[in-house]
Amino acid sequence: MVVACVLVCCEAGKFKEVVEELKRIEGVKRAFGVHGRWDAVAEVEVADLKALGEVVLKLHGLLGVRAMETLVSF
Repeated sequence: MVVACVLVCCEAGKFKEVVEELKRIEGVKRAFGVHGRWDAVAEVEVADLKALGEVVLKLHGLLGVRAMETLVSF
Protein backbone atom coordinates (compact mmCIF):
# COMPACT_ATOMS: atom_id res chain seq x y z
CA MET A 1 0.00 0.00 0.00
CA VAL A 2 1.15 3.54 -0.81
CA VAL A 3 0.11 6.51 1.31
CA ALA A 4 0.65 10.09 0.17
CA CYS A 5 -0.34 13.66 0.97
CA VAL A 6 -1.11 15.80 -2.04
CA LEU A 7 -0.75 19.53 -1.44
CA VAL A 8 -3.01 21.56 -3.72
CA CYS A 9 -2.86 25.20 -4.83
CA CYS A 10 -6.23 26.43 -6.10
CA GLU A 11 -7.35 29.28 -8.32
CA ALA A 12 -8.64 32.27 -6.35
CA GLY A 13 -12.02 31.60 -4.75
CA LYS A 14 -12.13 27.94 -5.83
CA PHE A 15 -10.81 26.05 -2.81
CA LYS A 16 -14.22 24.95 -1.46
CA GLU A 17 -15.24 23.48 -4.80
CA VAL A 18 -11.84 21.81 -5.25
CA VAL A 19 -11.98 20.21 -1.79
CA GLU A 20 -15.44 18.78 -2.53
CA GLU A 21 -14.19 17.35 -5.84
CA LEU A 22 -11.07 15.90 -4.16
CA LYS A 23 -13.31 13.96 -1.76
CA ARG A 24 -15.07 12.26 -4.69
CA ILE A 25 -11.92 10.77 -6.21
CA GLU A 26 -11.38 7.06 -5.49
CA GLY A 27 -8.28 6.65 -3.32
CA VAL A 28 -8.68 9.97 -1.52
CA LYS A 29 -9.33 9.11 2.12
CA ARG A 30 -9.61 12.69 3.39
CA ALA A 31 -9.46 16.17 1.89
CA PHE A 32 -9.53 19.51 3.67
CA GLY A 33 -8.62 23.16 3.29
CA VAL A 34 -5.53 24.61 5.00
CA HIS A 35 -3.96 28.02 5.55
CA GLY A 36 -0.50 28.77 4.23
CA ARG A 37 1.36 28.22 0.98
CA TRP A 38 -1.11 25.52 -0.10
CA ASP A 39 -4.92 25.74 -0.12
CA ALA A 40 -5.91 22.10 0.39
CA VAL A 41 -4.52 18.68 1.31
CA ALA A 42 -5.70 15.31 0.03
CA GLU A 43 -4.67 12.16 1.91
CA VAL A 44 -4.39 9.37 -0.65
CA GLU A 45 -4.19 5.60 -0.02
CA VAL A 46 -3.72 3.29 -3.01
CA ALA A 47 -2.30 -0.14 -3.84
CA ASP A 48 0.93 0.91 -5.57
CA LEU A 49 2.87 3.75 -7.20
CA LYS A 50 1.17 3.23 -10.55
CA ALA A 51 -2.23 3.75 -8.90
CA LEU A 52 -0.88 6.82 -7.11
CA GLY A 53 0.19 8.29 -10.44
CA GLU A 54 -3.29 7.72 -11.86
CA VAL A 55 -4.97 9.41 -8.88
CA VAL A 56 -2.57 12.36 -8.97
CA LEU A 57 -3.30 12.91 -12.67
CA LYS A 58 -7.04 12.96 -11.91
CA LEU A 59 -6.51 15.46 -9.09
CA HIS A 60 -4.40 17.72 -11.26
CA GLY A 61 -7.08 17.72 -13.93
CA LEU A 62 -9.77 19.09 -11.61
CA LEU A 63 -11.21 22.48 -12.47
CA GLY A 64 -9.71 25.11 -10.17
CA VAL A 65 -6.42 23.31 -9.44
CA ARG A 66 -3.36 25.46 -10.26
CA ALA A 67 -0.49 23.38 -8.87
CA MET A 68 0.23 20.35 -6.70
CA GLU A 69 3.02 18.68 -4.77
CA THR A 70 2.86 15.01 -3.80
CA LEU A 71 4.55 13.75 -0.64
CA VAL A 72 4.89 9.96 -0.60
CA SER A 73 5.30 8.18 2.74
CA PHE A 74 7.87 5.47 3.36
